[in-house]
Amino acid sequence: MASSSSSSSIFFIFVCILLVSVPVEPKNETVFKPVEELKKLKRIRDHLKKINKPSVKTIQSPDGDLIDCVLSHLQPAFDHPKLKGQKLLEPPLERPKGHNSSDETINTFQLWAESNELCPEGTVPIRRTTETDVLRASSLKRFGRKIIRRVRRDTTSDAHEHAVAFVNGDKYYGAKAGINVWTPAVTNPYEFSLSQLWVISGSFGKDLNTVEAGWQVSPELYGDGYPRFFTYWTTDAYQTTGCYNLLCSGFVQTNNRIAIGAAISPRSSYKGKQFDISIMIWKDPKHGHWWLEFGSGLLVGYWPSFLFSHLQRHASMIQFGGEIVNSRSRGHHTRTQMGSGHFADEGFGKASYFRNLKVVDWDNSLLPLRNLRLTADHPNCYNIKSGKNNVWGDYIYYGGPGRNIRRHCQ
Repeated sequence: MASSSSSSSIFFIFVCILLVSVPVEPKNETVFKPVEELKKLKRIRDHLKKINKPSVKTIQSPDGDLIDCVLSHLQPAFDHPKLKGQKLLEPPLERPKGHNSSDETINTFQLWAESNELCPEGTVPIRRTTETDVLRASSLKRFGRKIIRRVRRDTTSDAHEHAVAFVNGDKYYGAKAGINVWTPAVTNPYEFSLSQLWVISGSFGKDLNTVEAGWQVSPELYGDGYPRFFTYWTTDAYQTTGCYNLLCSGFVQTNNRIAIGAAISPRSSYKGKQFDISIMIWKDPKHGHWWLEFGSGLLVGYWPSFLFSHLQRHASMIQFGGEIVNSRSRGHHTRTQMGSGHFADEGFGKASYFRNLKVVDWDNSLLPLRNLRLTADHPNCYNIKSGKNNVWGDYIYYGGPGRNIRRHCQ
């Protein structure tokens, strides 16, 4: 009996110790957190259903992307209240005067098209967005959008650093340039490196309007380090309107050969072959929409004029150049590269360039630039130089390695 009583006492003490030592988690942690996670996933999946439209064909890209061939009238743009039930516009009858369209050959500029599989006529190729893509973003609300920031004028922007050439002080109706494509190293998953044209109007506050196109490396948006053809637009300085590519209703795609957001191939190599793409944005004089041309004369689509306030009339500034995000995540300047990752001084075959820079005037004519100005936020990290000759017209070299000891970019 004594032995039984002793065992019971020991067991009782053990249970008491166990009860005291086991932490009691707050109820909201054990009950509500999984519910919130499920709600978040449901919101993401509902959003994916909205932007990933039914396809008539899907093409597997070598880089892992899935390219969906979506009927033109079902693309995300037609979710916009002002476009519901509308049809694609016919291409403008005239490109800007001075535009060379004699060699409008069809070239393969993107990895997904290397298999020679194309989307059928009457469809547009759209890069499929995955759950993983959305989960990389800081929030569902910010997915597919640039970080809210001040836009570069001739002062520095927080976290965003630029090396750009720009013209202002006139009325502009478009711009064109050839840009060579590189694969800059982006050292933080929440940073990016891009090279693009900006067509800008409005004050540099909350009513800024832009349309943008070029190439970018963005691990957060795409999940890899490939340079990708991209577009962007905003009407309120990147606050609540606009998005990248076709991730919201806005840009209307008309082409079945170009997938916006897909990887560009081939790319330039240091001291090796150089590969560039031509990009032109211009305002159609007849309907007022902003059209985008990529490569050798391929019309990609248009931004409807009703999306904008100031850009309904004209642009007040054009910019050409590079931009990176410097998060200083390790307490010092990022090593994320701009352009080729080499300074402008190194020139052809080593530095990144824009060539044949032109603007479109009120008469729908492509003209050389007047009063081109250059600015670099941190020239010890990324710089820019301009020049002019008979072959390239106005051109710039730009870029840099980011953090480096030689030029004291710390």
